[in-house]
Order: sequence, then C-alpha cells, then structure tokens
Amino acid sequence: MRVIETLGSWFEERLKIGATIRETVEHTVPRETASWFYVFGSAALTVFAVQVITGILLALIYVPSAGEAWNSLQLINHTVPLGWFIRALHGWGSDFMLAIVIIHMVQVFLFGAYKFPRELTWIIGVFLLLMTLGMAFTGQVLRFDQDAYWGLGIGASIASRVPVAGPALVHLLLGGPIIAAATLSRFFALHVFVIPGLLIAFVGIHVLLVLKLGINEWPMPGRIVRRATYVREYHELTQKRGMAFVPYGVWKDLFFSGCILLAIAACALYFGPFGPGGQPDPTIIQTAPRPDYFFLWIYAVLSYLPPAAETPILLIAPVVVIAVLLALPFVAGEGEKSWRRRPIAVLTILVLAIALGTLTHLGEHTPWSPVMNAWSSFPIPEKELQGRTALERRGALVFQAKQCHNCHSLGDAGGKRGPALDNVAIRLTQDQLIRQVIQGGGNMPAYGKNLSPAETTALVAFLKTLHPPQQTPARDASRSIVLGADTQESTSTQK
Repeated sequence: MRVIETLGSWFEERLKIGATIRETVEHTVPRETASWFYVFGSAALTVFAVQVITGILLALIYVPSAGEAWNSLQLINHTVPLGWFIRALHGWGSDFMLAIVIIHMVQVFLFGAYKFPRELTWIIGVFLLLMTLGMAFTGQVLRFDQDAYWGLGIGASIASRVPVAGPALVHLLLGGPIIAAATLSRFFALHVFVIPGLLIAFVGIHVLLVLKLGINEWPMPGRIVRRATYVREYHELTQKRGMAFVPYGVWKDLFFSGCILLAIAACALYFGPFGPGGQPDPTIIQTAPRPDYFFLWIYAVLSYLPPAAETPILLIAPVVVIAVLLALPFVAGEGEKSWRRRPIAVLTILVLAIALGTLTHLGEHTPWSPVMNAWSSFPIPEKELQGRTALERRGALVFQAKQCHNCHSLGDAGGKRGPALDNVAIRLTQDQLIRQVIQGGGNMPAYGKNLSPAETTALVAFLKTLHPPQQTPARDASRSIVLGADTQESTSTQK
C-alpha cells in the first residue's frame, strides 16, 4: 500500500489529474439511472478499446498493398500463433460495436436524452455512429478479397455520381481513376489513423459532456423539459435522489461489458475470422458481392431501385437522414421525454426496425443490382456482325471471350452492371474507348493487364461500329483540326 501511495503521489505531483479522476468517479447521477437501459454507452467504449488493441496487433503484420494484403491475411490466419483469433476478435468486435452504438442511439432517442441541454451530446453521438460505420466499411475493404474489391467498386461508383465533385472524390478515395496500389494505402490510413483518431476525439468530448451535464434522468411521464427550469430541476433531483457513480452506478456497466467481451470471444472461437474469400480478380465477374451484415439493407435497396432512381436516392437520402438527426434536438428540444407519451417516436423506431430488418433479410437472398447473373455466352446480335471487317469480327470474339456480356448488354441481352453498349461509339471517341478498356474507371476494372495490344485494338475497332446507321461515331475535334492543318500544309508543299 505504501508503494502504491508513493507512486500515486509522485504522478499526482506532476500530472495534477487526481481532482479530475475524483470528479469523474464521484459525480452524482440520478438513482434511477442505475438501470440496465443505461449500460450501452460504456459497453460501446469497452468494445472500442478491444478494437484498438486488436487493431494494433494486426497492423504489425498486415501489409496494405494490393499485391500482398490477401497473402498477409492468409499468413495471420494460418501461420501466426493465435493470429486467426485476433482477427476474429477484431471482426466480431466491429459487429458488436456497431450493434451496441445503434442500440444506444435508439435508447437515447426513446428516452428523450437529446433534448435540452444535451443537444451537443446527441450531435456528437451522430458523428460517432457515422465514424463507426466508416470503420466497418474500411475494415471490409482491407480484407481485399472478391467481395471487398467489388464492394469498393460500388462505393467508388456511388461517389462518382456526386455532381461536380464526383471525379475528385473517386480520385481521393482510390488514389487514382482505378483500384490500384494506392487504394489500400489510403484505406489503411483511414482505418488505422484517421477514423480512430476522430473516434477518440469525439468519445472524449462525449464523455466530457456527460460529466458536465449529467446522465439523463429516467423519463417519467409528465416530467416536462423546459429550458428555463430544467437545469435547476435536474440538480434538485440529483440532490434528493442522487448517488455516486462509483460504486453504485458502475457495477451494472462492468457486468454488462464483461458479458459483451465474453460474447465476442465466444463468437470468435466458434465462428472464426471473416474471410478473406477468393483473391481479388477483376476478370472474374461471375460474382455476387455482398457487404458485411450491417450494410446488407443498402445492398437490397440498390437491388430493388429502378435504375433511374438510383442516383437521386443515393445522393439525397443520406444527406436528408443526417440532416434530420442533427436537427432533431433543435426542433424537439423541449417537452415530454417518456416514450409512453411520444407515440410518434415509438412508431418511428418500429417502422425503421421492420424496414431495415426486412431489407437485411432480402439482402441475404437478392442479387445485386445492376444485374450480376448475366450469362457471358449470350450471342452477339447478328446485325452487329454484318458487313464488318476481319479486325472488327476479331474484336467481337474478344468481347465474347473476355465475358464483357456479363456487365454490358447488346440488343437488350446481357448484364446491367455497366451501361449498354448499343450506342457506345457515339458517346466515346476511339481514344476514350482505349483509355476506358485499359484503365477502367468508376466501377469498371482496368483490363490493361488482361488484354494484349492486338486484342485491345480489335475490341476497340468492334466497339467503334456500335452506333445507329444514321449517326457517325464520336470523334476528337482537336485531332480533326490538326489533321486538316497537316493536309493543307502538304497540299501547299506540293504546289
């Protein structure tokens, strides 16, 4: 005891944090908050600590390189002692953390804890939820298997639809126009440094606000929140029916957090780590990439949306939802807290739970839209082969052999992942077609390494024939001007 007291005194003389620790431990909370409904915030913080520890251990071995990421995960799974268990803890911890944060947000909403004076606490909580979703998405990308590769392609495709800033966002996300070497480095930095740093900062502010403003009292029917009187009424409540957070209010938090840790460990032992699946290969397109569980509902929405509605909903709906969440404490900052007298709040949660549950179930059985199950042996329409040169017919064979039909349709036959190619020659010039085939772009992979120069030339020659008979193919106007100038110069020289 003397050694502990000596060490404690030594640190206190230099850090001066004893008063802050005592304030945190002894701060008074309403007696009714020592409830199982108030344990989710501390449980989320506990799981986040597990994520940080296991993430550091994995980062020591993981190689954020497109060529080595998959191999490094195989090394962790099969060679490093207990590597598979650390990966499983990290993967299942991510799912548990996201579930707990969502439950905590629902509990805060139903208990009216976003009302005055805790508006900023709610706003920080919204950002914590967004950061947790960001951690889950970037973590899936780092597995860099087939699902991760195409999932990233979907994300890049969505980002590319943003007006004006779309190309810049894709370049920022991928480190270039295609999924390449720089892509994983960027996602590794996001997953390991940027998002965890923001999470730690937001968690610190969140905890500080809870300490300064107090834990939300139990929402009693008839207890109305009024800006003019609430703070005084809350202090009177804590004086009459308050108790120190430690030890009276903390034991349920500790017990629940311990159960969550045991549940994560049990899932890790029984189910093992998530993937990785097959190695990422842009030439293998007979695939139905599925995101992780908490993103399946988005997958289902994309499957059922008509193509014309995809872009508006993808761009507008997230902005509207986030704006509503951020505006909620300012629009409904006073009034009843009890869910028993807020039927609209309860109905909102029920509708959202049923909708998300139904969409998640559908997402487990629904092919991704654009359609992924097109058959590559659909014959090329006969009209597209009539009157073609030998080079153009060779390009048609390349189109068929490289399974371009799985993503692109001709004559209403084929896949819907990419745009139909019936009129591609009037949309893209020859140079643009070559660049698109070789470098890819949006959610189209690059085929430069999978096609020989002769195959590329033939394929582009065939694509240049895909236009209505009455319309001429697209051409580069600047090249025409240069060719015209060269012709005039040649004619003048001959004269």
